[in-house]
Amino acid sequence: MPTLTLSTPSDYDLARDACSYGYFLLAPNRWMVAEQSLVRPLLLSDGPVLICIHQPGGTGGSLRLALSRALRAGARREAIRQIVRMLRLDEDEATIRNFHRADPRFARSGRGRLFRSPTLFEDVIKTVTSCNVTWPSTVQMNLRLCQVLGEGDVDAATFPVPAKVARTRPQTLRARCRVGYRDGRIVELARRFRAPARRGGIDLALIESPSTSDDDLFAYLVELPGIGPYAAANIMQLLGRYSRLPLDTESVRHGRKILGFKGSSAQVMKRVHRHFAPFGVHAFRSYWFELWEHYERRHGPSSTWERDSTGRMFTAALLNRPLQDTDPDSDRQPHAHQSRTNRK
Repeated sequence: MPTLTLSTPSDYDLARDACSYGYFLLAPNRWMVAEQSLVRPLLLSDGPVLICIHQPGGTGGSLRLALSRALRAGARREAIRQIVRMLRLDEDEATIRNFHRADPRFARSGRGRLFRSPTLFEDVIKTVTSCNVTWPSTVQMNLRLCQVLGEGDVDAATFPVPAKVARTRPQTLRARCRVGYRDGRIVELARRFRAPARRGGIDLALIESPSTSDDDLFAYLVELPGIGPYAAANIMQLLGRYSRLPLDTESVRHGRKILGFKGSSAQVMKRVHRHFAPFGVHAFRSYWFELWEHYERRHGPSSTWERDSTGRMFTAALLNRPLQDTDPDSDRQPHAHQSRTNRK
């Protein structure tokens, strides 16, 4: 089996940093608990390739990439570029130290990087499929999108590319991928990703430019089909902009049960926002890792969560049970957002 080696920042830990956000449990990602490795197919210009990512030397060690086929130089560069984005290997140690200075609670654990997708398109669609829905439905939608519109073997199909989705009838998405009311919005987003910015397509230059302010980026994102305030804020953190919080009903649950805030849902959301505002450009990191550590205290380290058992079973009802009423063998659940306010 062909292999590649990819260096990492000296503080990088694959098990901790890959299993750091719920998208690691969505197809086509598969975290292999026994092997402590990440497996997923990538779609390159010369076709799909299945990649298994392992860190045999532990924290700071190079990643070993086992490939299902040999890659030419151009395809290797594509694969590495997608993996670097997915694992946030471009966030260096200085960036993480700045976060730890802002919020020392996470210095010992080393938390700082959040898992995301190899492409912005996949991140956007996964955000849309996680709005106003329970986590098991989000899991199912993403699995079906890969099986129906992805490339490769059905058990290891890639996430679909914009061109394929743009050619798909909304009714097909609704019927075969079970995306519900999101059908037309997903197709329109795919068409925007395909079109040049001058013709109404996604303006990647604006989105990816460091000179674009957070306010301007948020204003641009909320004008996209199916992207409301929650989704825009979540896409921003996936782009490495951590100043805004994507608040939802899960934020209210956390505010009430963990932070002890009282009042209506709207009042609790405002208090959660104020609570994390002092962390400034790191606000989302502080918010997220506080949530994540709470889930791990209840359900064990995220690197022990299986995609096809734990990853499918998560429900808000189980999270809301008192800890002593939770069956540890059936309720080791990852965090997922519930019932987003994201109507547009």
